[in-house]
Amino acid sequence: MVDHTVEDLEQAAVRQMLDQTLAQTMERLGSHVGGIYLVEPGGEVLTMEVGSGAPPEWIKPVLRIRLDTAIPDPRAQAVRERRLVWTGAGEEYARRYPHIIRAVPYPHSVAAAPLTTPTAVWGVLVLVWPHGRPPELSCAERKAIGAVGDRLAGLLEGAAAAGHRLVPPPEPRYLPPAPRDLTGSVDAQAVVGFVTRLPEGGCALDPHGRITFIDRAAAELVGESIPRLLGARLLEAVPWLDEPGYEQRHRDAVLSQRPTSFTATRPPDRCLLFQLYPDPTGISVRITPIRTAPRLQGPRSPEARPPVRSARLGVIHHLMHLAGALTEARDVRDVVEVVADQFLIACDAQAFALLVPEAGRAQVIGARGFTTEWLHRLDRIPLAGDTPGMPGLTAGPPSFFASRQELREASPARAGMDDAMAAVAFLPLAASGRPVGTCVLGYDRAHPFTTEERLTLTTFSALLAQALDRARLYDAKHHLAHGLQARLLPHTLPKIPGLETAARYLPASHGMDIGGDFYDLIRMTPTDAAAVIGDVQGHNVRAAALMGQVRTAVHAHAVAGTPPGDILARTNQLLTDLEPELLTSCLYAHLDLAHHRALLATAGHHPPLMRHPD
Repeated sequence: MVDHTVEDLEQAAVRQMLDQTLAQTMERLGSHVGGIYLVEPGGEVLTMEVGSGAPPEWIKPVLRIRLDTAIPDPRAQAVRERRLVWTGAGEEYARRYPHIIRAVPYPHSVAAAPLTTPTAVWGVLVLVWPHGRPPELSCAERKAIGAVGDRLAGLLEGAAAAGHRLVPPPEPRYLPPAPRDLTGSVDAQAVVGFVTRLPEGGCALDPHGRITFIDRAAAELVGESIPRLLGARLLEAVPWLDEPGYEQRHRDAVLSQRPTSFTATRPPDRCLLFQLYPDPTGISVRITPIRTAPRLQGPRSPEARPPVRSARLGVIHHLMHLAGALTEARDVRDVVEVVADQFLIACDAQAFALLVPEAGRAQVIGARGFTTEWLHRLDRIPLAGDTPGMPGLTAGPPSFFASRQELREASPARAGMDDAMAAVAFLPLAASGRPVGTCVLGYDRAHPFTTEERLTLTTFSALLAQALDRARLYDAKHHLAHGLQARLLPHTLPKIPGLETAARYLPASHGMDIGGDFYDLIRMTPTDAAAVIGDVQGHNVRAAALMGQVRTAVHAHAVAGTPPGDILARTNQLLTDLEPELLTSCLYAHLDLAHHRALLATAGHHPPLMRHPD
C-alpha cells in the first residue's frame, strides 16, 4: 500500500493522482485509449471514473456494467477472477466479447487489470491498443500493468480509510491526451509559412473534433471565418458537414488510429476531399478541392434540411448495440438483464420496470432501481385506472413527466407514486400491432425530455417490444413443455425387492433441456420388472407429448405380460397409426429377478452397457 497523509487523500487530490497515473501508464505502454473504473458502493456495478483517448459519449454502452452480468466482459471478468485479463485484436476478441465489438467496432487489443487489495476489489484499469501491436503482452508489460494496479488499489483503499472514498460521477471525467513535446523543433513562423504556401487547406482537431488550428485556405474552402471556426467542432460549425456519415469517419479515425477520408459537397456544387490523419493527441485534416463529383450524393443543402435535427451518431450506435444484445436475449430474464446493463445507460436513466398485461392488471416482471414500495404500488394496478402509462398496455402514446409536479398533476389519484423518482417516462411496448407491455424509466433528478430524446426512446421501445414478445413466447413454450414432461415422467421409481435402481435425467447439451427422452421402471410381478429408456426426435412440446404416448403404450403392454419384442412391435404400430412424423427409438429390458436373467428388445436404440457384479 502507498503511504499518504489524510490531507493527501482528499477526493480532489486522489482524482489528480488517478489522472496522472493513467496518463503516464498510457504513454509508457503506448495505449491510445484507457480508463479507470471503480466499483460503486454496494459492490454490484462497475462505472468509469476517468477515461482518455475516446470521448465518453462515443463509448457510452461500455461506461457502466453490472458485475453479475451474464454477458462476457473483460472488465467484469478481471474483477470477479482478480487477475489480469488480456485479449488481442482479431477473431478471438470478436468471439469472446461480441457486445463490445458492436459498441466499438474497430480492431483493438484490451488489457483489464483489477485494482485489488487483500480486503477488497476497488475497480479495474483498462488499456486499449489499436490494431498492429504484438498479439501478446510482454513480461515487462504485464509487470508494469500489475504494479500500476497495485498502486491505484492502495491509493483508493487509503482514501476510503481516510473517509474520502471515491464514488464515480454521473458522467466520467475525460482526460485529454498529453501534448507532444516540440522542444527543439523548427521555428513556428517557418511552419506557418510552409502551411500557407500549400494549395490545399489544413486544420487540426482534438479527439472531440474541436478545431485547434486552421489555416486561411481551409477556412476559405469550407466557407467560414477563422475566428468562428477556432474552438468549435468542425462537423457542427460547418452546417453541410453536420451529418452522421461524416461523424462516423471522424470517429473511425480516432478509435482505430488509422487514416481515413471522405468527400463532401459544399453547396451548391463544390466537391472537397477531407483526409484525416490521427494520432492519440488529435487529427490532422487535409482539405483538397476535387473536380470530379463523388458518386454518392452529398448532404442536402441547408434550405432542404428538415426543421428537426437528425439523430446524432451516438444514438445510432446505441440502437445498433441494443438491437444486437436484444437479438441474443432468449427469455424474459435475458431481456431484463439487457435493459439493466445497456438500456438504462443509453437512456441516462437510473431505474426501470417492465410491466405486462395479466388478467386486466399490470404485472411487474422485471425491475431495477425502483424502491420495493414503489413497485408494489405499480404491480397489479387495474389497466382501466388513471395511472399514467397504464393505458399504453392496451393503447395510447408514450407518457413523459419531466418532474414530480407533472406526474402529480397527470394522476392525482396516484400522487404517492412519484416519491421514488424525480422524472418518469412510460413507454408502451407493441409488437406486430399488439400491445405486449410497458417500460417505465425513472430518473433521480428532473429530466426535460427533448423532441429528439422522445423519438429515441420511442425507437428503443420498439426494439424492446419485439424482444419481450419473443421472450415471453419462449418462456410460455418452455414452461409448458417442462410441465408436460414432468407430469409424463415417473416422479419416483417403484421399490422392488432384490433390485437396486437409480435414475438421473439431465440435458445432453445447452439449450436442449426438454423434449422426448424418457425412462420408466415397471413392476410386473414380485420377481419380474421391466426397465425402459427411449428417445423421441425433437426437443419441443410435440416431442414431449409423443413421449408420453409411447411411455403409456409400453407400460400398458408390459403389465399385461406381453413379450418384449411384441411390446415394441405393437407400440410401433400405434405410432404408425398416429402419424407423428417424428422418429422414436426404444430399449426394453425384461428383468427376471428369480433366475437372474434379462431379456432385451430394441427398436433403433443403442445397445445397453452390461456390468457384472464383480
